[in-house]
Amino acid sequence: MTLGEKIKKYRQAGGLSQEQLSEKLSVSRQAVTKWESDKGIPDIHNLQAIAKLFNVSLDSLLAMDEKIGSIVLKEEIDIEKYKKTGKARSKYDMVVKEKYPKAMVIYPLIRRKKLNKMEAMIDFLTEPGVLEMVDSLNDMSAYYLVEQNGQQFLVNVTKTYIEGRRLKQKFEGKKCVIEKNIFIKLNYTL
Repeated sequence: MTLGEKIKKYRQAGGLSQEQLSEKLSVSRQAVTKWESDKGIPDIHNLQAIAKLFNVSLDSLLAMDEKIGSIVLKEEIDIEKYKKTGKARSKYDMVVKEKYPKAMVIYPLIRRKKLNKMEAMIDFLTEPGVLEMVDSLNDMSAYYLVEQNGQQFLVNVTKTYIEGRRLKQKFEGKKCVIEKNIFIKLNYTL
């Protein structure tokens, strides 16, 4: 869904006409028409005002990837309170098993940042793999694909919280690109 389509969807869901939206944002109706038809893009101040007006994050407004849905679970945890047992290979595994006890299957995932063209070129010219390594050092959390009740969830476990998001598109095969990350299933399940 394009930015213009999202603005139109939020406007209509809010029961506003283009004229009413333009008044709330202090812009012309023609500006709203251009945005909704993707012939123009709101500046950052208008983007922030639109996000605030419709109670959505700026990230979700600008995101072009529709594979991941809203957060369905976000809970604070203390990773030190968990112990490895059974098939679990880490405390993180134990957290996801406890929070999703009815899961049909839980796949541990490896996350890699999907490099854009410029990053890939810089990575290639400097030292291949350096950008990936820096990114992985910045995000030491664990990721899982959880299948439960016919739905799939992308679950992120850190030392202080667990967050689960429903996937809108099925994760099929060994790997999948979600947002700006590549997720790869490991060869075992929990």
